[in-house]
Amino acid sequence: MASRNLESESESTCKEDVDQLGLDDVVKPEEVNEDNPPSKIVWRNVVIFTILHLAALYSLTLIPRSKPLTWAWSIVYYMIAAVGVTAGAHRLWSHRSYKAKAPLRVLLAFFQSAALQNDIFDWVRDHRVHHKFSETDADPHNATRGFFFAHIGWLLVKKHPKVIAKGKQISLKDLYEDPVVMIQKRFYKLSVLLMCFIVPTIVPWYFWGETLWNSFYLASILRYTLVLNATWLVNSAAHMWGSRPYDKTINPANNLAVVFSAAGEGFHNYHHVFPQDYATSEYGLRFNITTMFIDFMAFLGLASDRKVISSKTIQMRKERTGERSVKLS
Repeated sequence: MASRNLESESESTCKEDVDQLGLDDVVKPEEVNEDNPPSKIVWRNVVIFTILHLAALYSLTLIPRSKPLTWAWSIVYYMIAAVGVTAGAHRLWSHRSYKAKAPLRVLLAFFQSAALQNDIFDWVRDHRVHHKFSETDADPHNATRGFFFAHIGWLLVKKHPKVIAKGKQISLKDLYEDPVVMIQKRFYKLSVLLMCFIVPTIVPWYFWGETLWNSFYLASILRYTLVLNATWLVNSAAHMWGSRPYDKTINPANNLAVVFSAAGEGFHNYHHVFPQDYATSEYGLRFNITTMFIDFMAFLGLASDRKVISSKTIQMRKERTGERSVKLS
């Protein structure tokens, strides 16, 4: 895998890439916040997410009446959708922490559609705003407004005007220039219908005779709901609970429960300190399925230029701003 001990020139390149995305300076809350952030409820979303979660609960009752292969397929498809978000929308397109050839970008775009979390363009825009204006009114899922808001509540209300205003200041030039991103944006609804619902439902029915009912509720509805909540936990739990070995002055924390549920994305204190690192962690492959996936793609020649932070730089930051670090065995 990529070395953890890069020369200073490579680290400078990482910093330049972050600067180009408009993420070089994190804005302080007092520069953005208002006294009373508006919260106009979007009732359509409230209804949709309520029905979705009720359907997911119903799906649990179908597990004893379904085939083990369907359970296995649902888990595999969970990982497919998760990697579309983590390796694709997050590490590749949001932070440009590695480079991917066209076949891998196309694959990740299809995987990201399976997650149904807005198209890549919108996902990246919101995420870049989140990093630059973290824990302010301009942060789409500002964790200082509580667990519920950071987890799902931000999707149930109109965006704060600051989120929209500051979002227009973030550089998205690289996305406009990526044909994969723009084609996925144009045909997003069709790709979601195919990847989030049709493919996961048809496979168990066609290949091992599962009922369409069970296939739809387990591989589509339950799987989709679990991926959603795993992603949301990065915004909520990993911004509230855990260790802060790299910077104790910020909310994002390393949370092992989120690491396991979100395919390696829970080393969040590290990620907010070093967002350009392709592994989002100093621990390499440990607990990090997404990093394994990217490394495998690099082995196949489809991924390259995986950016990492040197051990020396990490240790210096720990000593300067971090809590006492607890080593992972």
